[in-house]
Amino acid sequence: MFSGIIESVMPITSSQELDNAYRIKIKKPSEFDDIKVGDSIACDGVCLTIEAFDPDQMTFALAAETIKVLEWEPSRWLGKKINLERSLRFGDRIHGHIVTGHVDSLGTVLRADLQGASFFLYINIAKSMGPFVWKKGSITLNGVSLTVNDVVETQTGEYTVSVCLIPETMKRTNLGDLTKGARINVEPDYLARAIQRSLEIKKD
Repeated sequence: MFSGIIESVMPITSSQELDNAYRIKIKKPSEFDDIKVGDSIACDGVCLTIEAFDPDQMTFALAAETIKVLEWEPSRWLGKKINLERSLRFGDRIHGHIVTGHVDSLGTVLRADLQGASFFLYINIAKSMGPFVWKKGSITLNGVSLTVNDVVETQTGEYTVSVCLIPETMKRTNLGDLTKGARINVEPDYLARAIQRSLEIKKD
């Protein structure tokens, strides 16, 4: 589990194609001095397991489902700076919200507007995300815990979600670099998804 509060932003340094998988390396933040093999790290909101590490890099494997959801293409990801967060420990304060690191789908940036000290993002998300997103609810974008400003259903049945970033979020994450057309990892509220699933089971 994670909180959606980003600790560091580091680039993907290499990508090796395997049989229906990829092995990637990410630059290791100096403050990640307590990690070990088998630990979970949220990488742009995707929960990945550390396979190996040294003072400079961390190694992870991307399995088939992750490749599918992220529409992984090395040319698009190699060199990209991604948001990193170590998993929560019992007793930690949760400053964001409960984040699983299970990205559901990709969204598309429709608008990215800097207005004074605030940065507004308008994201198109899949129709399937609709039941889990509401005004003033929580959403995770590229691993960042954010509050939904508004959500509007479009004529195509998809949804446009707007969020507002404060200067601290822009400084500590990669969201401030987003422009129109960029793809973004989306995880809806975990508790909302659990409640929806429970209702579906009862209905059956």
